Amino acid sequence: MDEIKIIEWDDKYSKDFVSLSIEWLEKYVSVEPSDLEILYHPHAVILDKEGNIFFAKRADRVIGTVAMIKFDADTFELAKLAVTEEFKGLKIGEMLMKKCIQFAKENDAKKIILYTNHKLIPAIGLYKKYGFKEVVLKHNKYLESDMKMELVL
Repeated sequence: MDEIKIIEWDDKYSKDFVSLSIEWLEKYVSVEPSDLEILYHPHAVILDKEGNIFFAKRADRVIGTVAMIKFDADTFELAKLAVTEEFKGLKIGEMLMKKCIQFAKENDAKKIILYTNHKLIPAIGLYKKYGFKEVVLKHNKYLESDMKMELVL
């Protein structure tokens, strides 16, 4: 198997960001207006505001993605974590998670937050594995999320 690399945003991957995220959203929840804002305006929402988007790439194919959105001076929101179905089980989510934690620390963040849904058991397991804890849900920008988690760095 070809090596899987985690790479940073390049505009040439914008369609991959959209397609991977839509694939995941349509399978597990639904595509909301706030999702579309993030997916179709990554520079305005993420990249121009000190955030970043990472991709898992195998050979010439992008197979996973995740975004780190600047939430406030000390916090990033981890969002749009998705791995294409064909490559599930290869620990790509873990590779992307490690990159997000490294990015947050390099940018002097004190915590990472995320919004999820209780029915996403494998995702919640991944978050807990990396030390995320459930916290009170407030500032919820997603209609279907019913759970907020945070990782204090």
